[in-house]
Amino acid sequence: MLKNRTVEMVEVGPRDGLQNEAAIVSTANKLALIERAIHYGVRRIEVTSFVNPKKVPQLADADDLVAMLPHRDDMTYIGLVLNRRGAERALATGRIDELGAVCVTSDSFGIRNQGQSSDESLAAAMEIVALAKAAGRSGQITIATAFGCPFEGRVAVDRVVEMAKRAAEAEPREIALADTIGVGVPAEVSDMVGRVREAVGALPVRVHFHNTRGTGAANVWAAVNEGAAVVDASLGGLGGCPFAPGAAGNVATEDAVYLLEHGGVATGLDLPAIVDAAGWLAGVMGRPLPAMVSKAPAFPA
Repeated sequence: MLKNRTVEMVEVGPRDGLQNEAAIVSTANKLALIERAIHYGVRRIEVTSFVNPKKVPQLADADDLVAMLPHRDDMTYIGLVLNRRGAERALATGRIDELGAVCVTSDSFGIRNQGQSSDESLAAAMEIVALAKAAGRSGQITIATAFGCPFEGRVAVDRVVEMAKRAAEAEPREIALADTIGVGVPAEVSDMVGRVREAVGALPVRVHFHNTRGTGAANVWAAVNEGAAVVDASLGGLGGCPFAPGAAGNVATEDAVYLLEHGGVATGLDLPAIVDAAGWLAGVMGRPLPAMVSKAPAFPA
């Protein structure tokens, strides 16, 4: 059991949770989702993405939503961006505290997701971090498809480690490993997180898992055991990628918090408040959500 450990949780529901939903969620409900996340204790939220609205219609209201965000000194609002244009747009709002940059391990996915090769996506991510820092903000780099590509299959760990080393040269806030299509298993996660941590030194490692094949929670535990400092999760387990066939929902915030807190790892989040928020979100979406903990009786009662 991991005792006396603390892990930071990043709520990605407003962006990654909603981006693949066909039915457009109102800006007011997106704002309410963010406010509920603040209420249950999250202090870093991926609020939206500054991408082409034609490609991701769900997030076409990015500028309007960001203008409505609560003014709080204790919050870090993250905007996902894929290129310089997106970065400049996010910074121009004056409300985004952190740019989330994404590079990918395979050329096939990179072309479909960002119109860039793998190496080009890494160069763009490093440039985004530089832009953020020049503007007095922070920047993070996520290595997407770290465990597998929907078009090219398995990804060599050496490739991910090499990209992490290069990404670290930009001095981002952290390096994230994303299992974009939910193919990773705990043994692979332990190996990769351990090797990447060794490669990037003191730079924190963040993890982002999808529960496509039911391994999401186990992968969170494996990553934290290997020293991952930050965990992404999405309220209710919503999520997916428009450019990755079959990339089902993210690890649910309530499931990850239950797992970690009962395992002796502090998250600082209020689980009953998360469960309440998940019930509200199910009403907004008009269907039950994938998460398990919010469907189960409270324990202890």
